[in-house]
Amino acid sequence: MAQTRTDVRPVDLADSRSYVPGVPHQYLAWLRANEPIHWQPEKDGPGFWAVTKYDDCVTVNRDWERYSSARRGVMPFELTDDEVAQQSLMMVNMDPPLHTRYRRLVNKGFTPRIVRDLEADIHLQTDRIIDEVCERGEADFVTEISAELPLRVIAELLGVPAEDRHRVFDWSNRMVGNEDPEYGLTVEDAMAASLELYSYASRLYTEKRLDPHGDLMSVLTEVEVEGERLSELELELFFLLLTVAGNETTRNLMSGAMAAFFEFPDQWELLRSDRSLLPGAVEEMLRFVSPVMNFRRTATEDLELRGTPIAEGGKVVFFHCSANRDEEVFEDPDRFDIRRDPNPHIAFGGGGPHFCLGANLARMEIKVMFEHLLDRLPDLRPNGEMKRLQSQFINGVKHLPVGFSPAAPIRR
Repeated sequence: MAQTRTDVRPVDLADSRSYVPGVPHQYLAWLRANEPIHWQPEKDGPGFWAVTKYDDCVTVNRDWERYSSARRGVMPFELTDDEVAQQSLMMVNMDPPLHTRYRRLVNKGFTPRIVRDLEADIHLQTDRIIDEVCERGEADFVTEISAELPLRVIAELLGVPAEDRHRVFDWSNRMVGNEDPEYGLTVEDAMAASLELYSYASRLYTEKRLDPHGDLMSVLTEVEVEGERLSELELELFFLLLTVAGNETTRNLMSGAMAAFFEFPDQWELLRSDRSLLPGAVEEMLRFVSPVMNFRRTATEDLELRGTPIAEGGKVVFFHCSANRDEEVFEDPDRFDIRRDPNPHIAFGGGGPHFCLGANLARMEIKVMFEHLLDRLPDLRPNGEMKRLQSQFINGVKHLPVGFSPAAPIRR
């Protein structure tokens, strides 16, 4: 039975402050039942159609001809015309056929073998990260554990020297954290960080061309398909995309998943007792957390979605975090259940041309991290207040204090 409006407090989905207490799942559930295509006014934008049902989100994501990524980009907040133009050569902001051409080139470097070859290093880096905190018996799970692994893995993949890695991490944080007052950043700070990252990528690619190694960036400088190669600007933008997408999303997934285990401690104990559940647990972490909450598209023509007319040029924002809790697809969707099967979540986009290029790498990092946590810090527990990121785009955790029994490091 549909709920009345008075049952649920309306939430401004365009206001980043709405997500600080947590993703507004109760309101999103109300929208799914009552206004699945919901008009959301914006203070600093034209307003948008919020798409909340699973099937509709999949439709918007896959139907690139009617719902464009290229027209105004994919970020839910507004970009200036200059910013849209600047980011038009970033793969996530492309439509086919340009996106198809770009992805064919990038896929030549982002092979399963390259990802597979990282696995031993992911295990090594995870042990080193845990070694740095295990003797203390306490840590900030975000800044000292979950943030470190994707940073080190992406840096290794991109061929970033160890001494530069935290600079890259800082630029990445500044690019996505400008909505949160803790960081004291402005939109101008975020743009400055992206320019610094562009500049760094340009210098790094110059070095890779002169002295290539086996990393992804060295491979991409030489990739050629039917006589086409990636331009210098395309390479720099791909570096920026991977730095943010491969760092921020995996970090926040692992942090959010740890918080979910604290909320549902029976699931941690279940996983401790039966490691064969770990692959399925990773999929449930992805569904339950949905670290990228939404993406934007722009209507290329007058159309209807679930009977709602949307004008050409209309802003459409589809919510992964709502689709992944759609009651018509997932039984008891607000329950964190590592044995959930089937689990057709769309944390990586739900298919189509924009399916996440790094999905298998992210899955590997998450699996390895929790495998090592279960082995080495099995009695992890909350040890202070969790603080969430203020963002309308990333379901993020800034700080998650944890405690555990002190243990000896295993690598020196």
